[in-house]
Amino acid sequence: MTINQKLVDLLRWYQDLGISVAVGGGPANHYAPLRTLVPKASFTKREEPPIKRPLAAAALTPSPPVLPSRLDLSQCETLGALRRALEDFEGCALKKTATNLVFADGNPKARVMLVGEAPGADEDRQGFPFVGVSGQLLDRMLATIGLDRTSVYITNIIPWRPPGNRQPTPQEIAACKPFVERHIELIHPEILVLVGGIAMKTLFNTNDGIMRLRGTWKSYASPGLKSPIKAIATYHPSFLLRSPGQKAQSWQDLLMIKRALGAG
Repeated sequence: MTINQKLVDLLRWYQDLGISVAVGGGPANHYAPLRTLVPKASFTKREEPPIKRPLAAAALTPSPPVLPSRLDLSQCETLGALRRALEDFEGCALKKTATNLVFADGNPKARVMLVGEAPGADEDRQGFPFVGVSGQLLDRMLATIGLDRTSVYITNIIPWRPPGNRQPTPQEIAACKPFVERHIELIHPEILVLVGGIAMKTLFNTNDGIMRLRGTWKSYASPGLKSPIKAIATYHPSFLLRSPGQKAQSWQDLLMIKRALGAG
């Protein structure tokens, strides 16, 4: 029997025993002392990676914006000072995405002050409130009761356009609310008209909807006002463009404003 044949027979014998995998690169002497079969392991000191400790919670949580206090804004005794305070304000991120600050339009000595919601694309581009399609409708609505931009004063809750004309967030409204409150105090109109649901909810401090509260006289007050102001909420012109069937109710609101001016 040749050597090759012996190897073949040995392999077959291993296979019959169920040995099918070679676990070493060469033959092992199973009669040698055990210590020679297991080589002494060599251990080298390994550099342990530095422990990554979690950052403190304060570092992970962005700092809330610093909102202006009533005391700070009470120092704004003119509209120019209030505008400069808004231009310097960094507590609302909308400022970084807007083109212009939309402060106000109209006559500061007017008997009627209108407060809308937030600028749109046209307002952001021109820097004045209610100059787009909604503003054109508002002008026509005011004209039906003998008012125009020389006899009213107009501003918004939010002075910067939200991207994509989305609704402002509660945080953005909270950041801007002290400014519009001071704005109203400086104008101190006879009649305050809140145009749209956001303006109504913000200044009436309510969660009720505009359909429930529009067309009802209320009293608006703030710490900087010497006396409360007669206030009323009405639909936003953009809502009327989408729902023209509601124009009749807006007409009733306008007649209430006209009668109040006549009585005054």
